[in-house]
Amino acid sequence: MAQILFIDPIEKLNIKKDSTLMVALSFKSLNEEVYLLFEKDFYVNNAQITKLEVYDFRGELADDGYYLKSFELKESKSYELSKKDTIHMRIDPPYDMRYQRYLWMLDYIEKSCGAKVSNNPLAIMKHNEKIEAFKLENSVDSFVGASLMGFKHYTEKLKSLGYDEVVLKPMDLYSGIGVIKEKIDDSLDAKFLQHVEKFHGAIVAQPFLKEVYAGEFRAVYFDGKEVGTIIKKPNPGEFLTNIAQGAKYEKVDLPPKAQAECDQVAQQLLADGVRIIAFDILGDVITEINVTCPGLFVEVSYANKKNLALLYAKCFAN
Repeated sequence: MAQILFIDPIEKLNIKKDSTLMVALSFKSLNEEVYLLFEKDFYVNNAQITKLEVYDFRGELADDGYYLKSFELKESKSYELSKKDTIHMRIDPPYDMRYQRYLWMLDYIEKSCGAKVSNNPLAIMKHNEKIEAFKLENSVDSFVGASLMGFKHYTEKLKSLGYDEVVLKPMDLYSGIGVIKEKIDDSLDAKFLQHVEKFHGAIVAQPFLKEVYAGEFRAVYFDGKEVGTIIKKPNPGEFLTNIAQGAKYEKVDLPPKAQAECDQVAQQLLADGVRIIAFDILGDVITEINVTCPGLFVEVSYANKKNLALLYAKCFAN
């Protein structure tokens, strides 16, 4: 009855504030059997037995009780998967072909040996983090594609609505990587095509919303319920609200209208096997619904003085 965290290589992580490592330590504090699984050791087969190489670990939290003070791997062991186990998909985007392969493999594991996977692999495939937000009635006027003609029609509409700047971003990255803000002028078409080429196809375009200067909300949901919210504020003169890009954050209550919509979406996705969600919200409009590897548990925990990773672990504890 093990909790197995499928995770990026340790050397790629910012150990001090990694959400998954915080969750791993929380499982251990509950005396759960818990291991880390790395990409180099992951496979599937159609035999009756699947044994994976998994790792034990040790670590401790800093004096504040939220950020990590230390973390290190211990010995590995061969572990036979069973229907009693849960694999937590905690590989960071980009959602590329590598990522897609792992989702196919995890879906097969659910069907072959019965181990549970969270978030559900088919649900992750189904619910793109940006397009899922566009489906909502109360959504940002958005464009997704590589069509220059379509983009021209879109920006003409934005100008008619009074917007003079647009944000371009990739569909499948994270932490503000590849996000740029441009004037809606004669040079924009060329910049759009450059972004399409750089990110190999369809990209996202949205009007630049000045509300971002007041901050963007990040609300974390477990099993359909909010467990903590912060507001992320860009540095003076900047527009990115990503903490990885230097934005500041603090505890805040989610506005009632936004909370009602997040509650509804979280319940709908929970029925699809999405147990862990992080919403990004501008004003009262949901802009992203993060289901691949929702993060910022450390920051939201610190701001709210509440250990979200421990709450996460209790959702899955046997």
